[in-house]
Amino acid sequence: MRTLIALVFVVCGVLAVTAQQSDTAKAGEQYAGLWTGTWDGGGGGGGFDLTLEKPKDGSMTGSVSVSGEPSYKATLKTVTFDGAKMTAKYDFTPDDAAEVVLTATFDGSKAAGGWSLREKATGNEVASGGWKVTRK
Repeated sequence: MRTLIALVFVVCGVLAVTAQQSDTAKAGEQYAGLWTGTWDGGGGGGGFDLTLEKPKDGSMTGSVSVSGEPSYKATLKTVTFDGAKMTAKYDFTPDDAAEVVLTATFDGSKAAGGWSLREKATGNEVASGGWKVTRK
């Protein structure tokens, strides 16, 4: 009897962990698509496109296309969601020694947040600003 009870607890634990991993993988899927808008800060501004993709398996992925000075495209290295709050990172393609951290809060068909350009080696912030987009 004790063995049966222990087995039930183990099975319940495995099911709970599996369900949590599935929820984590699905986090943010409702925000998949093209978002377009603007960025500002660091002495400049311009256009900002964020593409979020939900693969069949795994976590969210995506890319950015930035216009203004500088103009560049980059693939997101990480994308995480906590409810409607997103955090993402990508390599700053004009300078291999830097990366950009994006934060945002999504609200329906709009999102707004901040960006931080950081040195990869130290994590020190070099520049920062804001961005806002709407679903295309």
